[in-house]
Amino acid sequence: MRQDTHSKVIGYLLWIFGFLGAHRFYYGKPVTGTIWFFTLGLLFVGWIIDLFLIPAMDREADLRFTPGPTDYNVAWILLTFLGIFGVHRLYQGKWISGIIYLFTGGLFFIGVLYDFWTLNDQVSVLNAKRS
Repeated sequence: MRQDTHSKVIGYLLWIFGFLGAHRFYYGKPVTGTIWFFTLGLLFVGWIIDLFLIPAMDREADLRFTPGPTDYNVAWILLTFLGIFGVHRLYQGKWISGIIYLFTGGLFFIGVLYDFWTLNDQVSVLNAKRS
C-alpha cells in the first residue's frame, strides 16, 4: 500500500479557493487548474462538482507521486502563501533559486506560476533521490 502523499484536508482547504484552480494544481492537474483559474472554476459549476471529486483526485495523487521525506503538503502551503519569497524552494534545499525568488518576487511571479505547474514533480524527484 502506498503512503499518503497528499491530504484531503489540504485539498478541501484549497478547494475554498478552487474557483482559481488551487486544489487542481495541488493534486497534479495543472491544465485544468489553469482552465479553472481563467474561467472561475468553469463559472463555478466545475468548482461545485469538484467538491465531490476531491477524494478521487487525492487517491490518484497518492498513486502518482513518490512519497518521501519532503512533504508535499508543507511544500504546497509554502508555495501558496509564501511563494513569492521562495520559501518553498528553500524547503526543498534549492537555496540559490530560493534566494533569487526572495529578491525578485518569485522571479517576477513567473517562477511562482512555473512552480504551481511543476511542484508535485519537483518534490517527487527529490523524494526519489533521497530514498
